Amino acid sequence: MAIQHIFDDASRVMTVVSFTTFLGILAWTFLLRKERDFAATAALPFADEEVEDDYV
Repeated sequence: MAIQHIFDDASRVMTVVSFTTFLGILAWTFLLRKERDFAATAALPFADEEVEDDYV
């Protein structure tokens, strides 16, 4: 009976820790975002690559 009580308490604690972590990730993503950094990162796939002629 006591072990079940310990597991119930641990489950509650892990739920609170997980939810707090989730809220922290949301805050980091949406509240602390830097538009300039996101725009630069989003443009990387479209950047022209320098072609090296060493392989020819």
